[in-house]
Amino acid sequence: MVLLHGHPRTHTTWYRVAPALAGAGFTVVCPDLRGYGRSAKPVPDEKHETYCDRAMAADIVALMRALGYRRFAVVGHDRGSYVAYRTALDHPDSVSRLDVLDSVPILEALERAGAKFATAWWHWFFLGASPHAERVITADPLAWYRPDEKAMGPDNYRDLVRAVTDPATVRAMLEDYRAGLTVDRAHDEADRAAGRVIACPTLVAWSAKDDMEDLYGDPVGIWRSWVSGELISARIESGHHLAEENPGQLVEALVRFLR
Repeated sequence: MVLLHGHPRTHTTWYRVAPALAGAGFTVVCPDLRGYGRSAKPVPDEKHETYCDRAMAADIVALMRALGYRRFAVVGHDRGSYVAYRTALDHPDSVSRLDVLDSVPILEALERAGAKFATAWWHWFFLGASPHAERVITADPLAWYRPDEKAMGPDNYRDLVRAVTDPATVRAMLEDYRAGLTVDRAHDEADRAAGRVIACPTLVAWSAKDDMEDLYGDPVGIWRSWVSGELISARIESGHHLAEENPGQLVEALVRFLR
């Protein structure tokens, strides 16, 4: 299986989850998404296609094939979940099972982005639309991201600090959000219009102490129109960074679903 982190995390966010999954008998691959962490950071393009979920999904398939895996499960959290479900939509022959954590499809989120969402998730629009975002963040990235070494663990913390203090990483992460508001949304709209859905079994899991339920009620209900295969849910007693805050319950849910 491949585990895909969210923003602004790197692959080290899975430091308590990946060993447990490996111990349960799974082969686990934890990459940094394009532009994040220590991954490549190509120059952005005006249409934001370089950092769109479709491009990142192609990265994941190419990576797994290079490692010798033509079919695999994909687990994605936060921004990584968008890459995960795009991988399942664009490469159905490659994805055996899909796990999306703390998300609904990006089109669904944007269509429901009323005052409550815009107030709580204002950073989506600042990162994705403001011409000042890069200057503001790179002026003091640790003040912006406020990483907590005690909560994250020392190695995970150091990897995140290394990433967010690199201006090229900040630029790439902003491009991820710019793509989300534009080309990623367009890809979702095209899939919905064409009736394309996710065919593989899908687990929708979310953090009970985050705002998923407040914003969407039952997140599974939103995913139903996007998934034709088996669809199950898991509610994790955690804040947003569930892989770091409650790895035990998350691992249990993943193992139960993936076996």
